[in-house]
Amino acid sequence: MYIIIVGGGRLGYYLTRALLDEGHEVLVIEKDATFSQIINNELGSVSLHGDGCEAATLEAAGSGRADIFITVTGDDEDNLIACQLAKHKFNVPRTIARVRNPQHEKVFKKLGIDATVSTTNLILEHIKHELPSHPLMHLLDIQEKGLEVVEVKIPPGSTTIGKQIKELPLPADSILSLIIRKEGKPTVPTNSSVIQAEDQIIAVTSPESEDELRAALIGE
Repeated sequence: MYIIIVGGGRLGYYLTRALLDEGHEVLVIEKDATFSQIINNELGSVSLHGDGCEAATLEAAGSGRADIFITVTGDDEDNLIACQLAKHKFNVPRTIARVRNPQHEKVFKKLGIDATVSTTNLILEHIKHELPSHPLMHLLDIQEKGLEVVEVKIPPGSTTIGKQIKELPLPADSILSLIIRKEGKPTVPTNSSVIQAEDQIIAVTSPESEDELRAALIGE
């Protein structure tokens, strides 16, 4: 896949290195000439010095053939503008934007950005997951399908412990895809799988069914 990344800071650098290691073709657009040169020196000729918010730069980067366009600068406005250019002018099929202010996520989604990543929200989700009152953690939004991937941790004392999955009143639009046992062993759940204390259950559900799914799994 051909992947363009706007922003050659620490996040852009490590993301580029990881994607290159996976065998993808990657180009990083970076405003700062020094940072751009450092990336080229360390990772090969994979950085273009320029402004990712300018159409001429995106054209020079070959955005018209890109499969994924990712913006990870520290400026939400720049990330939004760059993604919109990639999506609407160069018809890039998949755009992903870093969002520093979680309040901007709704705006990004309304304006057609395919996926957003908020570091603040990710940290908050992990904090909440450590609290007994918040056993559900969001892992991924599948926005174009109106679905999300979540993790539910079964707390000790849950009334569902010892029950088979077929006995649980799961929402019709929710699917359990993986159970990670306390000892770390992952298993694919079946109707006869038995819920155990401290199971980590990965599920696909709709946002509307999230509360119902949580209640079905932990016995609320």
